[in-house]
Amino acid sequence: MQELFAVAAITLLAVVSPGGDFAMVTRNSMMRSRRAGVLTSVGISLGVLVHVAYSMAGIGLLISRSIVIFSAIKFAGAAYLIYLGITMLRARKGDAPTDSRETAPLSDLAALRIGFLTNALNPKTTLFVVSLFTQVIRVDTPLLTQLGYGAFMSVAHLGWFVLVGWAVWLLYAITTGMRRWRKGQPAS
Repeated sequence: MQELFAVAAITLLAVVSPGGDFAMVTRNSMMRSRRAGVLTSVGISLGVLVHVAYSMAGIGLLISRSIVIFSAIKFAGAAYLIYLGITMLRARKGDAPTDSRETAPLSDLAALRIGFLTNALNPKTTLFVVSLFTQVIRVDTPLLTQLGYGAFMSVAHLGWFVLVGWAVWLLYAITTGMRRWRKGQPAS
């Protein structure tokens, strides 16, 4: 029972701490759509399952003991975040309409991919899941229980980031509507 509480508490604390996942959900919800934010959240929760799978397979122990492997994961994650940043910076201002939600489509697959890669390459998530599976979850914990922990981690990420995505989208919609209202424009 103590193991369950530890996994739940650590998972919830890790999920709500800001990072790359939070940034991508926020961006896609605000700049694209509520749907894009939700699909990015789904991608993130699927990315968590990658970390759970390799941790359960014993690769997590290898990562936790190898500076080279962990550094490679960190650099791959950093490279992906830099790529996303450069992509956003290279977008010309003239291409962005006044309300970018209306004309800046993001396919469902692209939103899923962004969430998945952001999480799967996230060293924070790697460290979190590997630490749980090497420090908190015992070697003799039944496989079904370990799968349940992994499912909980994934669902916790999904729930939190869907909530974040919806909240950001709603706040953006309200503030955009208020600005338009003040200028005398219709709030579409």
